[in-house]
Amino acid sequence: MDPPVLIGSIGVSLLLLAFVLNLFKLIHTGSFVYAFMNFTGASVAGYASILIDFMPFVILEFFWAFIGLIGMGKVLINKYFS
Repeated sequence: MDPPVLIGSIGVSLLLLAFVLNLFKLIHTGSFVYAFMNFTGASVAGYASILIDFMPFVILEFFWAFIGLIGMGKVLINKYFS
């Protein structure tokens, strides 16, 4: 398997796992774990998109990662400063 395909598959699998765990109510969309899985999965998938030079997915995945980063920050702020 090509390294970009393997890397992208790992990232997308993590995103899908977060979705499935949320769908079955095993994690909540407002949890740190959910935000972390989205941030990490989107970052890895974004990196794979850079490797294959596909800019539409680079933009999509890194925007998704940025939103996941904001979600993690929001959870931490609420936990430690509320």
